[in-house]
Amino acid sequence: MPNPSATVFLDHFGLSRPYRFERVILAGLALLLALFALVAAVWMRAISELPLRGPRGDYFLYLLILLGLVLALVRWPRLAGVLLVLMAFDLTWGAGLFALKRAGLASDSLMPPGKFEPQRFQWHPLLQAVPIPSLELTSSTGLAIQHTREGTRGRDPEGSLDGRTVIATFGGSTTYDIGAGEGETWPDRLGQTLGDRYFVVNHGVPGYTTAEHLVQTAFYQAKFGTPPRCAIYYVGWNDLRNAHIARLDPGYADFHLPSQIDSQKVRRVGGAHVTFSPLLTLLMRFVAANLDTARYFADPYGQPPVSGDDPNLDAIYKRNIAAISAINRRRGVATIWVGQLLNRERLMGDGQYGWLPLVRDRDLWPMQQKLNEVLKQAADGLGDTYVGIDPSSFVGADFVDQGHFSARGAKRFADDLAPTVRQLCR
Repeated sequence: MPNPSATVFLDHFGLSRPYRFERVILAGLALLLALFALVAAVWMRAISELPLRGPRGDYFLYLLILLGLVLALVRWPRLAGVLLVLMAFDLTWGAGLFALKRAGLASDSLMPPGKFEPQRFQWHPLLQAVPIPSLELTSSTGLAIQHTREGTRGRDPEGSLDGRTVIATFGGSTTYDIGAGEGETWPDRLGQTLGDRYFVVNHGVPGYTTAEHLVQTAFYQAKFGTPPRCAIYYVGWNDLRNAHIARLDPGYADFHLPSQIDSQKVRRVGGAHVTFSPLLTLLMRFVAANLDTARYFADPYGQPPVSGDDPNLDAIYKRNIAAISAINRRRGVATIWVGQLLNRERLMGDGQYGWLPLVRDRDLWPMQQKLNEVLKQAADGLGDTYVGIDPSSFVGADFVDQGHFSARGAKRFADDLAPTVRQLCR
């Protein structure tokens, strides 16, 4: 007597008379894709790229759900076929491109990140992205991050600032200090070195150029109801992101400023967000690129890199420096400029690590040196103070990547700055 369960199983997959080979083919292809997904998951787990909990774990769970739906719906081949195509697309554009990227054969993949990164920033109509006030979190790399009630990185002051000297620090991610935990950023270390009579406010935001610093200085410089006595600007690297862009907008509004919306993930739909489904990610990015109000007017990615300095960028950079200096001078705020340091050990090849679309790694440090010289000359001409920290005194261990300080580097940098700050900011 036939087993009823076996009969139902065979009939569902088209293996009983009359045979339904379209069901067999769909189920076979689904199992083949599942095998590829399993191999990818095992490989990624072996190379420590697949935490069981997190966005990537959700991605593979999503593929497993698609497999189950295809097998459950093979009695309706058209519907099951649509789900099978979706599974194939998401597997290829997620795990497939991830493998090719690891092998150096692809520039990007739509694989979700290994760990969930809590949102740190929110949209702002002038600055595009600003820190979320009164925020405490642990980053995906395990660093403790805290924002003050005024939307700056660090801790709120204890009590009133009356009688204390306020120091404002401005910069990009190297001032926000994405490689250092709470209490270990260079503005934190500077405050610790200077002592309780001083309070250092960290205005740094990842990606900010002198264009954003000009807006910050003009409208958002005073925090906690107290204007600063001195303002320190650690600048250059992010401005170089705009190097060699044709017909560069004077305010970096053609490429850099719109890109901040995606870099800091403050766009409502699409942008830099990566979902559990690569197809859904692409659809969201299409909506953002074609329907969102905030769009790019220039996209230098994909163009060949260019060597040498960019006189047009130099002129914009000097103009921004002069404008910031003039505002501070009118307010009686002493301005201190600091030339950018980079990890030269990580910038020696012909490749491009991604942040600067038209600059090779090996060209970046010479360009940064030139921009530091532009900064020094501008500061000297304006009567401001320029601090040129010896780049040879900083080695690879002082950085976590191409230019962000490690905890050790942040402390050394703050120690080098402290004597100048103590002398000028009394």
